Amino acid sequence: MLDSVLGKLARQHDPNVLVGFDTADDAGVYQLTPELAMVQTVDFFTPIVDDPYTFGQIAATNALSDVYAMGGRPVSALALVCFPENADPAILARILAGGLSKMMEASCTVIGGHSIRDPEIKFGYSVTGTIDPRRIFTNSTAKAGDALVFTKAIGTGVIATAIKRQQAEAAWIEAATLSMTTLNKSAAEIAQKFTVHAMTDITGFGLIGHAREMAMGSAVSLRMTAARIPLLPGALECVERGFVPGGLNANREFAECVVHYAESIPAHLRTLLYDPQTAGGLLISLPGNEADRLVTELHAAGVSQAARIGDVVPSTKPLIEFS
Repeated sequence: MLDSVLGKLARQHDPNVLVGFDTADDAGVYQLTPELAMVQTVDFFTPIVDDPYTFGQIAATNALSDVYAMGGRPVSALALVCFPENADPAILARILAGGLSKMMEASCTVIGGHSIRDPEIKFGYSVTGTIDPRRIFTNSTAKAGDALVFTKAIGTGVIATAIKRQQAEAAWIEAATLSMTTLNKSAAEIAQKFTVHAMTDITGFGLIGHAREMAMGSAVSLRMTAARIPLLPGALECVERGFVPGGLNANREFAECVVHYAESIPAHLRTLLYDPQTAGGLLISLPGNEADRLVTELHAAGVSQAARIGDVVPSTKPLIEFS
């Protein structure tokens, strides 16, 4: 729905806007000087785990991710808070403390915010970063011949659904929480050392939804190996047991028309490819001869789930193919 609405809006013509909403990129980029631009993004959502402190950490990690995905450095943030009038203020204090812990880890200063009364808790941040306008990683500049490297496992959406239904196993929760509270800072900094052509983070539209944006924006097609895509512990079991969020079904309905799967790919794995992620990993398109070295350096830096999952090919049908 939002895609159709944005398409009808009049475009503002400002030559300093280097990245707007035209290509559904991760953040906006506005040029200030020939050597300096600012990156701006905003993200907030309802709790997906029970612990307030952890929820705050996840919300901050997720909001920061879009700046990293553009190749930027987070500098400042504004907190966005929706909180019930009669709820315990101690809960809000823990949420804010959790968020602040991740902002401090990112060396991003929280300088204010805005709050409203709301029956449902919501929390997140508007984040501003800096970037070299000559080195912006967009989601629409992948090139045929590139390889695709992905830096985190998927499955946070289905596991969060299992948590809400009180059916998640402790090991699933632990792995998903660790993933959702791990900044993309190290992965983005390492990627800066390589010839990155395009980069995006995998969040609410799932792996296929964001891969679709990259393929369409770059006028290329993507070929991926399903068995190489890292999965969180319990993710497939969640799909098998029906813990499927509504966002997954919406993603699938929107994007599956451009996807072809090999017959050998199990149905549950096909479903998981559309799982909406929170604070997901980076999908990086770079020259094929650099991909294995990037994965090696990511592993050495503790980004243990990083994997080469596919390749970029000239535009053809289907747009995305899984073998």
